[in-house]
Amino acid sequence: MTEESSTTSPLSVAMATTGVTQITGGRTSSFSRGNEFYFQCGVLVIGVLGTAANALILYALIASKQHKKHLLIVHQNVIDLFTTFFIRDVSST
Repeated sequence: MTEESSTTSPLSVAMATTGVTQITGGRTSSFSRGNEFYFQCGVLVIGVLGTAANALILYALIASKQHKKHLLIVHQNVIDLFTTFFIRDVSST
């Protein structure tokens, strides 16, 4: 009995699950295509809003001359700005 329970490992369950996925993975339903469209729209919205928000924060820091005092915040906003700007390009591929 102990040998039987030891043969059912999480690995064999995972392998069985991926086998089922591979069999049905070739078919693309309209539901998954619709989800992909909404996902790309969501990524686009996040990219546009993130780019605008980070650009506004950088502008406010530079206009108020606080960018020298809060250098780490400026650097983090620059990184976020580039990330949100380029996330739109990655989602379209």
